[in-house]
Amino acid sequence: MSDTVAARLGGDAAARLAALGVATIDGGLTDDEFARIEAAFGFEFADDHRAFLAAGLPVGGRWPDWRNEGRRSLRKRLKFPLDGVLFDVEWSDFWGDGWGQRPSRMKDALRTATYQLARVPRMVPLYSHRYLPGGHGSFGHPVLSIVQTDIIVYGADLPDYIESEFVRHGTAPHRYKASTVGFWSDVVS
Repeated sequence: MSDTVAARLGGDAAARLAALGVATIDGGLTDDEFARIEAAFGFEFADDHRAFLAAGLPVGGRWPDWRNEGRRSLRKRLKFPLDGVLFDVEWSDFWGDGWGQRPSRMKDALRTATYQLARVPRMVPLYSHRYLPGGHGSFGHPVLSIVQTDIIVYGADLPDYIESEFVRHGTAPHRYKASTVGFWSDVVS
């Protein structure tokens, strides 16, 4: 049942994106390509994100090109949310709930923050600075817009995100839903 829901969410989002004509869409990723990407970067796509990319791979502009983009660039996209949090730890006095007492020396604060961030759910780039949590067996999470610790829900789920980004141009999600992924949901504005 959950496989069907995840496939529907990803398929509906891909069909809507294609119908809008706002992105170049190549053939979808194959199982072998998913396996190669996940092994190379140490994460698993969420099931709805996987279904979306299997239906067709958006390329160009601000879409991550999981097939042809260089590894360095993709790694940078994957690190962007974590690097942004560390920037705010250093420059904006951000400190995560549950991280304990903030060390007084910045070097120690950054080391502790890095340790804590290594344990939070991995955010996987969808488009520009819009992210979905990774994880096989998961689906239906809200799409988050992440710039440092300025994090907002940009779509209640993947299909709602496509509407928000490309039809409503950033207005509130049609069906608002709180973030559902650890740490990141604590930081949502």
